[in-house]
Amino acid sequence: MKIVFDSSQKGLRTIMRDYQEICMRFLWEKGEEGVNTGKAWLHVNKILIEEEKSISRASIINFLKGMNEKGVLNYREKAAKGGYHRVYTPVFDETGFKEHIARQIIEKLLEAFPDETNKVIRRARAV
Repeated sequence: MKIVFDSSQKGLRTIMRDYQEICMRFLWEKGEEGVNTGKAWLHVNKILIEEEKSISRASIINFLKGMNEKGVLNYREKAAKGGYHRVYTPVFDETGFKEHIARQIIEKLLEAFPDETNKVIRRARAV
């Protein structure tokens, strides 16, 4: 899952869609208890319905799987009706997640534009 930065947005929406932010906030709220895809999907749609929107369960499954592959979420297998299901838990709290994302973006900028990025960082530190 790649990170796309949308500078026209604010907060977590700069890197996430609305349903993804709702899902992550639910995971941070649940912590080590964790959340399976079904619970995440129901929670997200409960909030989105207020805006007359909805999201597919497949979108939630793909988002959670992608966040796991990015190292942002862990999962454990839990026996349930129909077999085993993944229960996702956050690796980072919200602050740690934001630092993780900022680090990734800055590292990529340093790789792509080292001189310019270092110049901007030095200016920002001086302020």
